[in-house]
This record gives sequence, C-alpha cells and structure tokens, in this order.
Amino acid sequence: MNKIFTLVLGMFLFYVSYAQNVDYTVISVNEESGREFTKITSEGDYVCMPEVRRTYDRVSWFTNRIISLSPDGKGIAFLSYRNNTSNIFVKSLDRQGSSIQRTNRQMVLDFSYSPDGSTLCFSEQKGDFSQIFVTNATSGYVCRQITNGANDFSPVYSNDMSNIFFARQEVNGYSIWSYDTKNNFLSNYSAGMNPCLIPGTKSLLCTRVGGDGKSEIWRIDFEKGVDECIVSGNGSFSTPSLSPDGEWIVFTGESAIPYKRDYYHNTDIYACRADGTQLTQLTFHACEDLCPIWSEDGKYIYFISQRGDTNGAANIWKMNFIY
Repeated sequence: MNKIFTLVLGMFLFYVSYAQNVDYTVISVNEESGREFTKITSEGDYVCMPEVRRTYDRVSWFTNRIISLSPDGKGIAFLSYRNNTSNIFVKSLDRQGSSIQRTNRQMVLDFSYSPDGSTLCFSEQKGDFSQIFVTNATSGYVCRQITNGANDFSPVYSNDMSNIFFARQEVNGYSIWSYDTKNNFLSNYSAGMNPCLIPGTKSLLCTRVGGDGKSEIWRIDFEKGVDECIVSGNGSFSTPSLSPDGEWIVFTGESAIPYKRDYYHNTDIYACRADGTQLTQLTFHACEDLCPIWSEDGKYIYFISQRGDTNGAANIWKMNFIY
C-alpha cells in the first residue's frame, strides 16, 4: 500500500519534467462539455493529495478512500494535512464556514462513515503497522482500536453495522477481512482491497492487482464463493463506489493523454453499470482526478482534483453525473 505525503520532492521533480504544460487554473476541458464543476473546499482546508507515481508508460496512485459523505448528505469529511499530521475534518455542504476537526491523531490514512452517521471508522499508520479505529462522528476524540499488529486499511461498515470490512496487506498481497462488532471475531474472505459493500446482498466490490501490476474492479460473492472481474483494460482501475440506487459504479482509472510524441498517463474518473457494461470516462483534465464518491441522491459525484488552482493544490470538487 502506498503511503500519503511521501516522495514530495520526487513528485515535484516529476511534474517539472513531465507535466510542465498542465494548466491547473483551467476548471474544465472541451471533452468535459456538459459537466458542471463546483469547488467545495478552499486552500485553508488543506485537503490531502493522494500520492501519484509515474513512469514513462504507466501511472499508479494511493487508492484508499480519503473523502466520505455523511449519510444525511449535509456534510463531507476529508483528510486534511496540518501541522505535520493528517486527520479527518468535516465541512458543511449547505452553508459557508470552516471545516471541523474530528480526529486528533498523527497519521490517519483513510476512513468512512457508518450507515447511520454516528461513527467514523479509520485506519492510522503508526510505525510499521496501520490499524483500524472507530470514533464518534460528531463529538470528542475518544477512539477504540479494533485491529493491531498488522497493516489494515480501507475500513467500511456493513449496512446493518454488524461488521466492519477492511483490507489487510500480507506477504503475498492484499486480502479482504471483516471485524464482527458484536463478538470481536475476525474473518478472512478473499483477495482484494478497497472493499465496497453491495446493500441487500452478501457481495462486495473491490480492487485487485493482477500479475502485470495493473489493478481491476471485481465483484465478490462471499456467500457463494463466486469472484467476477467486471472492469479491466489497458490501464489500472481502483476504489469502486456504488451509486445509491445500485445501478452505477464510479471509480478512479488510468487514462493516456497524447503528449509530444508519446502519451502522458493520468488519473481520471470513470463510471460503468453495476454489471461492468457501459464503461465511460467522465473527466479528461490533465491534472489528477481521484477518490470519487456519490452524492446521497446519485445525481453528483464528489472527487479530489488539482483543477482550478494556480499551484495545483488538491481540493474537493463536485460534478453532475450525466450518461
């Protein structure tokens, strides 16, 4: 699992040599015609920028979820890097104002809301391990640790809140686990990371990395033991998010932009039907677009992007979903 906030100098040098023609002040490009983009955060929110690495023929990125919409749709939580720490902050979507800090840790990696909005579950890097914690979503900084002695990340609650699913980095790759909130049992399911539960089923979506190093979107039925790849291609795809009506999946994907005599490999937002059909690229800006999630009504997608900022700083943006 890549770490956030590392290779800052290396990333800067890369952008100087490979992305010098990117105009970050541009909000949208011609290929995005018909989509409306609204900036949600500001420079003072210090939104974390997921790490992105490039070589001449591919791009890889930090896949963990670092933004999450409150279940009532009134607030959006995000990771913010301030005073050499990364923590969860929440910003109201229906009024102007500063963001409110919800954790007081050293290096939170990723997180998600519980379905009822009462709790945040998150992972934190500490030494050689990353561990899962839960905390109240609205008050106090008290946290309860639920895993230890491993590299665990990407926690997400089941719809009935009986389990917290997460990914664990192991010697041979990544696998999906769950923590039973009633009896404290741990269960292992399948290879994969970035779990996304499919409500009303014993299934989930996840990211899997193939032998060629490229990642794909899979559907796992952990009751029947059936695994199905639903999104793959010439590039990588990660971090699936299922629409509220269960009809669409949005995720981060790799794109290739013509650049001089070759291609500039980039991160963009993609969507497809729940069965993997109708794969569609939604963003085309030469900046980084990552970490998409749905609005509560499924009409919009929130994501992290460098667009619209002179210095290429990360912010949360909202775009309308049209297909």
